[in-house]
Amino acid sequence: MKPVSTRASRRGHNEIRIGYLFILPGIIGFLTFVAYPLLSSVYYSMTEWSGFDTPKFVGLKNYVHMFTVDPLFWSSVRLTFLYAGLGVPLGLVLGLLLALLLFKPIAGVKIFRTLFYLPVVLPAVASTTLWLFIYQPQYGLLNNVLRVFGIEGPDWLNDSKTAILSLVILMLWGVGANMIIFLSGLQSVPNDIYESAQIDGATKWGRFWHVTIPMITPILLLQFITGLINAFQAFIQPALLNGSKDSVNPNINLMNFDIYRRAFGGHDFGYAMAEVWVLVVIILIVTIFAFRLNRYVHYQ
Repeated sequence: MKPVSTRASRRGHNEIRIGYLFILPGIIGFLTFVAYPLLSSVYYSMTEWSGFDTPKFVGLKNYVHMFTVDPLFWSSVRLTFLYAGLGVPLGLVLGLLLALLLFKPIAGVKIFRTLFYLPVVLPAVASTTLWLFIYQPQYGLLNNVLRVFGIEGPDWLNDSKTAILSLVILMLWGVGANMIIFLSGLQSVPNDIYESAQIDGATKWGRFWHVTIPMITPILLLQFITGLINAFQAFIQPALLNGSKDSVNPNINLMNFDIYRRAFGGHDFGYAMAEVWVLVVIILIVTIFAFRLNRYVHYQ
């Protein structure tokens, strides 16, 4: 029995070695492209580094300056929270309303679904450039329409009262993505639940509030969390609307663009890395808070 057990043991060890060989490329890839960049970015966040010279270790100086001195950093944090706090809930409500409207078997419903989803498939650069012309104060489409009604429109991107609203409108331009996912969620609600609620005397509003909303809460939560993360990572829109990495429009200077501007405009990669890690912590905290809403989610 002993020799047989030894052979089995050797075979087991060989299978383990082969298994390690199979996962070795994955481990090397993870260490090279994930672990090393993450750990090195922590180090660089504590340095003065232009991206070309030798990094000079300065400890927590970048973080201290960021939290105690830098007004643009706090402005970018406030604007990013405002952008996410306005845009994400409005995007969910508008996406759900469109889905409810286009869920009905009305004439031309497929055409309307396509039209509302069309902005999502357009490149973000093209869409943002289009809105850059729409927001132009002198000859832009938006202010020209307002002049027809005798209203002189503002300088949308440079007026502190309308700048963040302009970014939110741009976010809602792509609400077709939410609409499509809500449509799939509405199609998954069983009809027999609606029929039972109708037999019990539930009104249309009652069926919507007590049947539809609870049944699509998993989708609502998913859309809310991914929407928040995307909003905090918004870059293309503020970058193109700002116009240049060397200058800054303080009214639309969101955190992600501020990081890019400091790194590639100011050649202060150490400070930009510090901002990156603050942004990571903010997204982590917001996501954990959002996951606490899981207690209100109804799973079938």
